[in-house]
Amino acid sequence: MDDLITQATSADVRRRGQAVAVLPVGSFEQHGDHLPLTTDTVIACLIARRIADDHDLFLLPPVTVSCSHEHASAAGTVSISATTLYAMVNDIWQSLQAAGVPGLIIVNGHGGNYVLSNVAQELNAAGPKVVLFPVHEDRARARADARLESSAAEDMHGGEFEVSLLLHGAPHLVRDGIEQDDHSAPSRPHLLSLGMAGYTSNGIIGRPSLATAAKGRAILDSFSASARAHLAVITKS
Repeated sequence: MDDLITQATSADVRRRGQAVAVLPVGSFEQHGDHLPLTTDTVIACLIARRIADDHDLFLLPPVTVSCSHEHASAAGTVSISATTLYAMVNDIWQSLQAAGVPGLIIVNGHGGNYVLSNVAQELNAAGPKVVLFPVHEDRARARADARLESSAAEDMHGGEFEVSLLLHGAPHLVRDGIEQDDHSAPSRPHLLSLGMAGYTSNGIIGRPSLATAAKGRAILDSFSASARAHLAVITKS
């Protein structure tokens, strides 16, 4: 993780000048028996580091625990409330504004952080300054660019998308046996009531056996390109 967390000093920030900040938001939750509890945090950091490097942005350290209540029955999962996550991100933005930072990209690595959409909408009420990234269109483009074989509905948790990113950016975190963890549950109408345990016994919904490092690299390439349009929206004035 050391290479994914910013090593910048105050002097580095002064030399660069004010820049849009990038906040990775992950989670601490089960990802089956062969992926770490920090999977979503690592992925958010991989994306945030890439777009910060490519677009000369101000990389912040990650939020590592978030809203993982759908995984509450699984060993190791730790959550905070949506209210707490809302307050954390709001406070971070207020601090950035006080320091003169012109904008913020929130890189969300966990699908259960629904409240981040509300945060972004509310913070943009007076004008566009905050981006929640990646949005659905960015993910769809990345899946197409990387030529993923599973659909977005099939590839929900610990599957081709996430494992490909880890194989590219943090392969040492993927344990032997992940290729045997494929599990299909593309329809999940009662997820909010039953949680993940209602649809998977091994913690995975997707096909990690399809993952490759090359696909992970292509996903990051695509996200870096997609970020450019979001930056234009919050920096045009």
